[in-house]
Amino acid sequence: MKKFYYLFLLVFVFACQPPAAEQTTSNYDEAINTARAMVDTLMQENQTQGMAVAVSVGGELVWSEGFGYSDVENQIKVDPKTTLFRIGSVSKTLTASAIGLLMEQGKLDVSKTVQEYVPDFPGKRFPITVKQTAGHIAGVRHYRGNEMLSDVYYPTVNEGLVIFKDDSLLFEPGTDYSYSSYGWNLISAVLEGASGEEFLSYMQQNVFDPLGMENTTADIATQEIANRTNFYVRTDTAVIDAPYVDNSYKWAGGGFVGSAEDLIIFGHAHMKPGFLKQETLEALQTSQVLANGDSTNYGMGWVSRTDDKGNRWVGHSGGSVGGITQFVIFPDEEIVIGMVSNTSPLRYNNIQLRIGQLFMDGE
Repeated sequence: MKKFYYLFLLVFVFACQPPAAEQTTSNYDEAINTARAMVDTLMQENQTQGMAVAVSVGGELVWSEGFGYSDVENQIKVDPKTTLFRIGSVSKTLTASAIGLLMEQGKLDVSKTVQEYVPDFPGKRFPITVKQTAGHIAGVRHYRGNEMLSDVYYPTVNEGLVIFKDDSLLFEPGTDYSYSSYGWNLISAVLEGASGEEFLSYMQQNVFDPLGMENTTADIATQEIANRTNFYVRTDTAVIDAPYVDNSYKWAGGGFVGSAEDLIIFGHAHMKPGFLKQETLEALQTSQVLANGDSTNYGMGWVSRTDDKGNRWVGHSGGSVGGITQFVIFPDEEIVIGMVSNTSPLRYNNIQLRIGQLFMDGE
């Protein structure tokens, strides 16, 4: 693994290079300037090599800016419209749209067991429903050890289930919450069973293409993908190239790459009814409830919470090898925020929520 020792380049990135592809709306100049300074500080503190941020208000893209480099060695700057980053678990939120579409078409009943759509998936000591699986309350396990660093290619969704399909449930479904990306591997198999179509093709033809998300696709490791960023990881002593990983085992749960502006497009389509019906959005975005009455703050592919000022937001974060993402919608204020980076780890420290507050106050 080739190492890059970038201390002088970091200074160059932040002190000498202007951000790429900046788009602003003058009504929000103060909010943009403050947010830009926050992003600069965040990147310097985390030695983040490249980042893109996009914000829309009331359906209008008011700020879109690239910071740093998608390829440090070749000095290729980030473009917030076209640079593709690993969006990690925000992939779950994109995949949730397929759940919604198939629900509306009467092809998917989320109250049914997963075996209704994936007959070959082994039965467990308790039945698990599609809704429970999509809400992390089914008891399906998450990664163990270095499984997130998998470099194995899985040709089909069902073949990827081999990693966990024979493992026991962690608890009786509905009684606890335990985050599971593998649960979303199973969801992609459910979607294939319900639709009769291959998962990636279904997502392309029914979600990405209709929404005009031209800069979102599967992170196929063996293919050259135009404008896909390089990926970096920060160690105790240096920033280095991220190790090779193959995300074919988890397309639905963490395997897509996309741009900051594509997240804005997706957010617009899921802030109000239109692409999906109101009742479908509510089904996906409303928190599930455990058997003891506790809220999980998670629907199906969507986190649902309030910020420290009581403003409701929905969205998701995403952690990848060489990429950390934040995606937030404030539905009442009609604000969408997409933040994508090409370096891990990265602690956002709720900067996405603070940026949202700036734009609520900035008009």
